[in-house]
Amino acid sequence: MICYDNLTLAEATAIQNELKSELRFDLAENLDFKTVGGADISFNKGSNQFFAAIVILNFPRMTLQGYALAHGISNFPYIPGFLGFREVPSLLKAWDMIPNKPDVLILDGQGILHPRKMGIASHFGVLTKHLTMGCAKKSLFGKYEEPDLQKYSDSPIYGHHEILGYALRTKDRTQPVYVSPGYGLNVSQSLNLICKCMGKYRIPEPTRIAHEIVNQFRTGYLKEGYHKIPQNPELF
Repeated sequence: MICYDNLTLAEATAIQNELKSELRFDLAENLDFKTVGGADISFNKGSNQFFAAIVILNFPRMTLQGYALAHGISNFPYIPGFLGFREVPSLLKAWDMIPNKPDVLILDGQGILHPRKMGIASHFGVLTKHLTMGCAKKSLFGKYEEPDLQKYSDSPIYGHHEILGYALRTKDRTQPVYVSPGYGLNVSQSLNLICKCMGKYRIPEPTRIAHEIVNQFRTGYLKEGYHKIPQNPELF
């Protein structure tokens, strides 16, 4: 199991720069996916124990097929721009429990919208070599103009002299979310995918459902392990 607890900030930065060299954005010919995953982490304030959830949904119906829950421990401090070192080890434990991986995984955080292009979605994607993207609730890096107030209005986010992602209005007159590829997808594919994953809420269904489930796990209503949801064949 990967452990980043004893890294200095300089060492963590060097790892990000090394991982950045392995990024790819050309592995998905289209968005013809059958499943999409969502990942989220929860923890009690002041605790070093983490609760990780990865959910698998049918795509594009967004019906829950299963989820994996794992405990993890991390003593890496919370530092903006280094979230992967704190959360990825626990998420990898949940990932390893899943027998049939989702075609693409959406993480609650940044992809390449990051000073070194190594947000949590990129970090996780490079380590697993799996298609990932980030959908964050807050902006971390880059410059953009506010998108129009209507649902699905978007505005490109620029950094490193290129478009790294988009600010996307997922509901009328709400704060945008910040969308960027992590690994395997390109920028426009990431934006298109998020639009296909929206329900009634500001947050896309994969990470919204992961957030609900991981908090049930943290509060003791759900147990660690992989849980498959019985499916109604008529829905597929």
